[in-house]
Amino acid sequence: MEDLFARLERTLNPQLPSLTESQKQLLQELSINENQPGTIGHDFQTLIDFLQPNGVEVSSVNNLLPLKVLSEINSQLSHPIENKLKRPVQKSYPYINGLYLLLRSSGIAQIRSQGKKQILVLDETTLKSWLSLNPTERYFNLIEAWLIWGNSEILGEHQDSFGNLFRCIQFWTRIPDKGLKFAKYEEQQNISYYPSLHNVALLELFGLLSIKQGKPQEGKGWRIASLQRLPFGDALLHFLFPIGIRGELQDDVDVTFGKLQSYLQAFFPEWKHNLCVSKQGFTDGIYIFKVSVSRSWRRIAIPAQKPLSWLAETILDAFDFDYDHLYEFSYKDRFGRTIKICHPYLETPPFADQVQIGDLPLEPGTRMTYLYDFGDNWEFDVQLEAINPPDKKIKKAKILEIHGNAPQQYWSENNELNENEE
Repeated sequence: MEDLFARLERTLNPQLPSLTESQKQLLQELSINENQPGTIGHDFQTLIDFLQPNGVEVSSVNNLLPLKVLSEINSQLSHPIENKLKRPVQKSYPYINGLYLLLRSSGIAQIRSQGKKQILVLDETTLKSWLSLNPTERYFNLIEAWLIWGNSEILGEHQDSFGNLFRCIQFWTRIPDKGLKFAKYEEQQNISYYPSLHNVALLELFGLLSIKQGKPQEGKGWRIASLQRLPFGDALLHFLFPIGIRGELQDDVDVTFGKLQSYLQAFFPEWKHNLCVSKQGFTDGIYIFKVSVSRSWRRIAIPAQKPLSWLAETILDAFDFDYDHLYEFSYKDRFGRTIKICHPYLETPPFADQVQIGDLPLEPGTRMTYLYDFGDNWEFDVQLEAINPPDKKIKKAKILEIHGNAPQQYWSENNELNENEE
């Protein structure tokens, strides 16, 4: 292969990517089904089936799959792995970790609160759209869910500003034509961090490379003996990377599929339709929030039509804080991404005075963080307890309950002396 993209030199060229004739022919002649070019279609459906009909309870913090189901799911996949870890977690099964990323980033599965429990369930509307797609459409919509919308936050990791496409293409250029071999566990540590094992697993599931597994040692996890680039992987990544480097795959707040369709449809004319993700509209009613900070909390009612900035000011009133500082609200959306809504004086939209309470994709049990004063960093936990029917008597925000003394907004030596005297 032409020094593997001339070591990325061509990716900095604004011209459209050029493929060799053999690569063009490979793309044009490829017939996609649930087991070709990789087993992603089969394995993704396996995870969908596992969630039927009532979903699976997940961890409360990062909403990951519990230990008790991992072994069962692993045994049903096309590439089950061995590990000798005493207490494996979702990350210990890279294929499951990658498939979970696709479930969440596609919107086909989302987290629902049931009391104190967090349940991973299928979204019926989005699933119906998924089932209407043909194998080619499913394959490339999952490619987009991975390379465009797949955020490491979904897996309980820090947000990655580079994205999976950038990670994978950099890794790709480090794989020689003869492949990579790992004689010892220590030699595979680099790919554990970059591009990360779940991305390596997905490269195989999508049929871009092949992996030969080794026997794990006692107390250790997945063992990769070797991996090899496949011709389809060379062609597809060669084609996609220059598009991505120009920013044409830049993600947006709204998740929409079909960004790659205009580029690849010439090779795959059967790609005609895309996954439609169900969107939450305005939810009317009286929103009941429990807002906590330090050892105190307040219960607040606010009509759905009021902007989020009203809730911000009501929280400050409830805890006797002044209005002199900037703030932001943050929450996890249905795709596992952190969404921030900012003070109107900040530079990055959306802004709190332009977002109505009823527009927030919240349901009872979900939480937001209200960060106030970027110097002292007061963090208020804002939990939605209920959405009551609309009530014309409640026309503005109202403080319903007060529990505990509010913390002192500004600390001083006098505060400390008074506290010691008590």
